[in-house]
Amino acid sequence: MPVKNNKVILMISETRKVDIAELEPKMGDINVSFKVLEKGEINEVTSRSDGSTHRVTDAVVGDSTGTVVIPLWDDSIENLEIGTTYELTNAHTGLFRGNLRLKFGRESELKNVDEEIEEVDFDNDMSQASHDRRRSNRW
Repeated sequence: MPVKNNKVILMISETRKVDIAELEPKMGDINVSFKVLEKGEINEVTSRSDGSTHRVTDAVVGDSTGTVVIPLWDDSIENLEIGTTYELTNAHTGLFRGNLRLKFGRESELKNVDEEIEEVDFDNDMSQASHDRRRSNRW
């Protein structure tokens, strides 16, 4: 947190609504509405930091502009139902093996949406495109 004159300055950022086709790597504070299209096989992984076991799977979600993969961990796996429309607030994007992912953050909230998404653009898979990850040389 920034500090000025020995006082902590809280930085409050506004969230913005985006369509799936607008997603890019390293976006934050975004709100995205989507329909859950499919969920993959659930795997168990062990945390390198504390050795705890977690369940993880990927879900494909979409709207009228495209589709994207969203990783689901533990309880969030059961919280998303296939065919249901949700809004994810305070989300962010990241890359996994060079491919775009929509991600939950610490402040994210998942809400059911009354207005169903009827049509999904399956031809515009935002997670399919490969994004270069530039690594800095650290020596």
